[in-house]
Amino acid sequence: MTRTGSKSPAKAAARKPPARGRQSADGQADDDALAADTADTPPPLQIGTRLHHARLLREARMKDIAQAAGCSESLISKIESNKLVPSLRVLHRICEALNIAMGDLLGGSAPSDKVVTRVSERHIVSIDALRTGKGIRMERLIPYAKGHLLQGNIHIVAPGGTTDGDITHSGEEVGYVISGRIALTVNGTTYEVSEGDSFCYRSDLPHGYRNIGDTEARVLFINTPPTF
Repeated sequence: MTRTGSKSPAKAAARKPPARGRQSADGQADDDALAADTADTPPPLQIGTRLHHARLLREARMKDIAQAAGCSESLISKIESNKLVPSLRVLHRICEALNIAMGDLLGGSAPSDKVVTRVSERHIVSIDALRTGKGIRMERLIPYAKGHLLQGNIHIVAPGGTTDGDITHSGEEVGYVISGRIALTVNGTTYEVSEGDSFCYRSDLPHGYRNIGDTEARVLFINTPPTF
């Protein structure tokens, strides 16, 4: 593991022109800077449908969720109609506004005593924060079930793929780089980690990552309790 000692890495330079974020009157970022247009290629999981259902169950207005998540109401509308896929950071903020864990959203329920999950049974969600057609795929290793103390995912990150900012939640997490190379930022300090490296930190510290290599990176993340 190499510690660069720098602050959070600059966003990837090679962004397409449409991805330049505009600021609204209240300082919120423009929809294009927060989400990826996926009208032609829907994600494996219909994230928007699940968010819409969760909001209705809580009898929450779209406006209130947008304000709590720090994004525009139109962005929430497009996500709920599955026209846009939010970045990992934005999705996490929306889940916090709805008072649900991302695990509730990204996987169906399963028996708590389930021991083996076949590769064909894994829930997969795709995120493209940079709108490049590449981004992050998350494969859920532990099926969501009430009573689990652990949460595990393999993050498959394309070159340039990023969390699009820092994330915070309760708990603690450990990661192991299966292959590739990423820049991991924890509490403002950036570390370069590559195949075979591991890391651990409190999840309430701001953290995020970006693939800085030329090849796909595969990173195992385990956190407890399952709050992500």
